[in-house]
Amino acid sequence: MSVFTTRPELVGTFGMVGSTHWLASASAMAVLEDGGNAFDAAVAAGFVLQVVEPHLNGPGGEVPIIFSAAGAAPQVLCGQGVAPAGASIEHYTDLGLSLIPGSGLLAATVPGAWDGWLTLLRDHGTKTLRDVLDRAIGYARDGFPLVERASYTIGMVADLFRDHWPTSAAQWMPDGVLPAPGGRFRNPKLADTWEWLLAAAEAAGADREAQIEAARRAWSQGFVAAQIDEFCRSEFRDDSGRDHAGVLTGADMASWEASYEDAVVADFGEWSLVKAGGWTQGPVLAQQLRLLEGYELSYVDGRPTAETIHLAVEAAKLAFADREAWYGDVPDVPLETLLSREYAAERRALISSTASLELRPGSPDGREPLLPKHITSGPSALVSDPTGAIGEPTVERSGVTRGDTVHVDVVDRWGNMVSATPSGGWLQSSPTIPSLGFCLGSRAQMFWLDKGLPNSLAPGKRPRITLSPSMALRDGRPALAFGTPGGDQQDQWQLGFWLAHQAGLNLQEAIDSPMWHSNAFPSSFYPRAWTPGELVIESRVGADVLEELRSRGHQVVDAGEWTLGRMSAVARDAADGLLRAGANPRGAQGYAAGR
Repeated sequence: MSVFTTRPELVGTFGMVGSTHWLASASAMAVLEDGGNAFDAAVAAGFVLQVVEPHLNGPGGEVPIIFSAAGAAPQVLCGQGVAPAGASIEHYTDLGLSLIPGSGLLAATVPGAWDGWLTLLRDHGTKTLRDVLDRAIGYARDGFPLVERASYTIGMVADLFRDHWPTSAAQWMPDGVLPAPGGRFRNPKLADTWEWLLAAAEAAGADREAQIEAARRAWSQGFVAAQIDEFCRSEFRDDSGRDHAGVLTGADMASWEASYEDAVVADFGEWSLVKAGGWTQGPVLAQQLRLLEGYELSYVDGRPTAETIHLAVEAAKLAFADREAWYGDVPDVPLETLLSREYAAERRALISSTASLELRPGSPDGREPLLPKHITSGPSALVSDPTGAIGEPTVERSGVTRGDTVHVDVVDRWGNMVSATPSGGWLQSSPTIPSLGFCLGSRAQMFWLDKGLPNSLAPGKRPRITLSPSMALRDGRPALAFGTPGGDQQDQWQLGFWLAHQAGLNLQEAIDSPMWHSNAFPSSFYPRAWTPGELVIESRVGADVLEELRSRGHQVVDAGEWTLGRMSAVARDAADGLLRAGANPRGAQGYAAGR
């Protein structure tokens, strides 16, 4: 099958990178050219992304990573921090809250990205910390071109910054002026923070691992933790319309570190899908694919048919309903049953030829699903909050979501493979810590304040995150790493990519193929809204497809031609060692690089 692509699929033998920003891809490729491996390159890209996409991630955020070391079984590295010791349900409800605000300091979990990236570098990389930080420090100190969406985002929250978050106004609107898109922007205070951490690292001597360990301690037990602790004792405006102090402390930071865990692997013939566990939404991609087994799904001239889209959307509704009822950072998420063919057959019987308008979680192992009161009280529409703050990185307040967060994939000539989806600490959700040059994350907004649910808030617990990197095995060998930003849409857009690639499209063709997603289940972000039956879709599927979907009862929202998803992907053919890559053209930011 040969279809139009915006760019060629890259093919080579040395190394491949795909990410959501060209400077990150170029930086990762430079590390590969300098003799580094995929882990070194991914870490370098991760730090650059914190600088050049500050509206989508930052040093105060988090990162889940799926990786395979030279063909070994994939593993998950959890760089998602936990709820602070003071983050009890009672603390929030005593403040008169029924949902955790999506902005401000109350939504902060322990920052996990620094320790996640450094743990990967220590255990699997070859470069020093300075080697992988230098480019990010250079962009922060000397400047980088501010992408249009970042400038637009700052404009959206400019009044909030001026009226309530003066440290953010000073950082992101120097001299009170909104930064122009495409202009050269600097963050020297962040460069200073990183240089301080490097100094602490190099004071430990010449040994690479000793330096990394010193830098980890300097973050979680030194200057950074002390500054975060002090800042969180101040009150700032959040989505509730009131000022609140945070609950995160230096002791919370000192007691947490990144960790490894087994990946979830689901087989689909010669292919197996690899995801993180039920503390993420990742397994919903496997659930969707399991539900779609046995259906005839097709692409014609690179575009999905109406039947394919309808079945995919109805499968998504069922899988995401299970996410709401069963997923969370608890030991008894029934993933074995949720991903079984027997359970899928039972659930598949609920799919009909028309769109469902119900939220229908299943009963794995005979267990009755429990849902939060916010959900059982019925669908809620998006509301305007009283502050102007934006609790999630996308700034679209309609059915159209253009993507958020960042993503990077890397494969090298030795067969090392990495898929990472960094996020959190974006500039529009939490006030800037002036002594550090970055802000905290807001991932705690994903917890529920109802008791007894898998995703109920509790100290020391991870929120059920939307971040969902992916890997795939072919005949048992790591063959594909892919992912996209997009909050709740991540595992829907990845489904479209997977279906297109399985239909015979190459990486770039599959990324370029029309995307869609459903908003028919509760958002993971404040104010947790949803619209039953709503289907957001790129118009390139064709007017006839849109009309057929409407006739089946879908509330179709035409998203325009090129608006949904920020996919990237890399691949390795075990038979001949050829490497491939592709990246998303939407938004004119993502790029693949390789040779």
